[in-house]
Amino acid sequence: MPRLSMIQWTGLLVFLIAVFVLVPAYIAASGRTDFYYTLTSVALLSIASAGVWLTFYIGRINIGQGAFALIGAYVSAILVTKAGISFWLSLPLAGLFAALVSVLIGVPILRLRGVYFAMITLVLTQVVTLTALALPVTNGAKGITSIPLPGEISVFGLTVIPDFAGLENPRLAFYYTSCALMVLTFAAMYRLVNSRLGHLCRSMQQNEELASSIGVNIAYIRVIVFAISSFLGGIGGAMFGSIAQSVYPSSFQVTDSVNFMLNCFLGGLGYVFGPMLGTLVLYFGWDLLFELGRYQLLVYSGLLIILMLFLPNGLLSLRIRGKGVAGR
Repeated sequence: MPRLSMIQWTGLLVFLIAVFVLVPAYIAASGRTDFYYTLTSVALLSIASAGVWLTFYIGRINIGQGAFALIGAYVSAILVTKAGISFWLSLPLAGLFAALVSVLIGVPILRLRGVYFAMITLVLTQVVTLTALALPVTNGAKGITSIPLPGEISVFGLTVIPDFAGLENPRLAFYYTSCALMVLTFAAMYRLVNSRLGHLCRSMQQNEELASSIGVNIAYIRVIVFAISSFLGGIGGAMFGSIAQSVYPSSFQVTDSVNFMLNCFLGGLGYVFGPMLGTLVLYFGWDLLFELGRYQLLVYSGLLIILMLFLPNGLLSLRIRGKGVAGR
């Protein structure tokens, strides 16, 4: 794994201070506590988008991440409300269940050409939505409501994570939790991309036939990467369900799956941190265009097309060559 340069370490430190110190201080001073929810949403959406980016990294187009976010949200909600399991335990279980579903789907279809994978993932979100409407355990169209807030975690009598329900401002707690998950996700992504598995994924992206000829088990790596991607989607969905304290079949739709993909394109498919930047710009860009009224979608779509035409490698391609952290 390549070592980070001094500039990169400095940039990382500035980012962490800004996220965990400066932003909460500004929100507290301004009194705009609604920003906590906005920034928490950006953090969670970037986590799910990171999974989509990873499938792009092996040359596959994933338009079904909303399905796994919905699966994660329902699994966590069911475990918390009906099985009485702690949310903190349900969180990884939701991710693992989403990963298991992705393996069952991925084993047969990831052996096929990429176009079939893209077509199947395109309908996945709608399939999961219809399943949630039909199953009794998901409570149909009524969804699952009154999901308890995350409880306390204590180690040897010492409170590590407080009971969110007892906090004056649970939004701040969700903000810190989501940002911590985002930092851990992208740190793990950076480590994975620069590991042996990441090098194999890169070789598959460049030439699958050549990679196969030197003994790379292409189908196996595809399934592993798809499982990791779906795990991240499940984690993001579970956190969203806990924040909203409810989950419905319409909580994640096909448009969400498309947006996860657009986040990757906008930030840069060649950069590990592309999904994070893309999510931030796309989320706030949409809100800024709200004043345009009925022309909002038209201008929004036009700007995206222009950006992709003139910046095909995403916004991070604007960086000075040789600076920053890339996925390559």
